[in-house]
Amino acid sequence: MTQTLPVLPAVAEHYCDQRGYPDGVAFMDGQYLPMSEAKISVLDWGFLHSDATYDTVHVWNGRFFRLDLHLDRFFRGMERLRMRIPYDRETIESILRNCVALSGHKSSYVEMICTRGSSPTFSRDPRQAENRFIAFAVPFGSVANKEQLERGLHVAISETVRIPPKSIDPSIKNYHWLDLVKGLFDAYDMGAETALILDANGHIAEGPGFNVFVVKDGSLRTPAFGVLPGITRRTVFDLCSEIGLSATAADISRTEIKAADEVFITSTAGGIMPVTRIDDAPIASGHVGFITRQLMDLYWQKHDEPAWSSVVDYPCL
Repeated sequence: MTQTLPVLPAVAEHYCDQRGYPDGVAFMDGQYLPMSEAKISVLDWGFLHSDATYDTVHVWNGRFFRLDLHLDRFFRGMERLRMRIPYDRETIESILRNCVALSGHKSSYVEMICTRGSSPTFSRDPRQAENRFIAFAVPFGSVANKEQLERGLHVAISETVRIPPKSIDPSIKNYHWLDLVKGLFDAYDMGAETALILDANGHIAEGPGFNVFVVKDGSLRTPAFGVLPGITRRTVFDLCSEIGLSATAADISRTEIKAADEVFITSTAGGIMPVTRIDDAPIASGHVGFITRQLMDLYWQKHDEPAWSSVVDYPCL
């Protein structure tokens, strides 16, 4: 049964009085809470077994960016993991909008989560678990900071292998990050700022929370195997189609990425972000490339277009 959850005037007034609270607003168990009060049980399978799916969308200048695509992916993930929640798509969208509006953040990182939950009898049968929905909105954060966006990121390639698709479907956004975390530590040990890890065939896969693109002779490629098909990744394809650039998904070797004219990464947490150094060598001239800058500029311009974004109503601000 679908539950409708409007923002009640009394609730809105309460959070508007506390709009300076920096951590944002969460939705759990039918109510809106400050982030500091949002907690799950230690018996939840999402905590015990990483048995959960989630999606993240961002708000920029008071507008959700490509929210419909994020909701599509979230519902596909729940279906494939055999999870069910008592809220339909319209209600979840309303909850996300309420979290942002109540937080007062005009630029926000917004997450929706479904965990397997837990069984009232602590059964080990996942069919008996009561699935749980959680959402929250916090201030926007980026994989790359302002300085890194201007000069480009230093990325190291770790020998760590991404969990293969036959084990975990990478199209379902999940919290299985131990391979990515290991890659991060490898990158830090090499003096880099973030990491790329490999697929099961030894090709470049992805990084912790981002996809990667290479530009060579005016054409773009991004790994096709064993990666999450990110929404920002898809947005790059859409932008390339709009401005007449070729973009394909295909295998990329370590040699090819290091010989690229340009490299950039893509994530909801930061958009399109340049990479100018891989391991111990610069990419081409070591400066942010023309195509990367062109796509970065166009990406942020799209945030103001109604076809790509939607307005958040801040009723009490």
